[in-house]
Amino acid sequence: MVSLDTIFDLLSDERRRYALYYLYERDGPVPIEELVETIADWEDDPPEDDSWEKFDEIVVDLQHTHLPKTAEVEFIQYHRDRGVVQVQGAPPKFDAFMTVARLLEQPEDG
Repeated sequence: MVSLDTIFDLLSDERRRYALYYLYERDGPVPIEELVETIADWEDDPPEDDSWEKFDEIVVDLQHTHLPKTAEVEFIQYHRDRGVVQVQGAPPKFDAFMTVARLLEQPEDG
């Protein structure tokens, strides 16, 4: 069972929250590139001209920091070799916090 400390730790970083929001709403594995594009859109309002540099920064940050951290819980699977990640079988406690956080933050609205 996932603890509240673990949930709060997962939600403590904005970029990781954005990744989790997107993954949480998808069924099945999500390609890292798709996840990065969404995060880049949500972080940049309006989008910057130097979007490739931003894209690369997000890829590195996700692959080396945020996705390995999220994969520490049993309901998030990160398959680095296949370049996909997914949320599957999240406990109700996590569902509740994700729903509330997503509603409060509304990243796609800028």
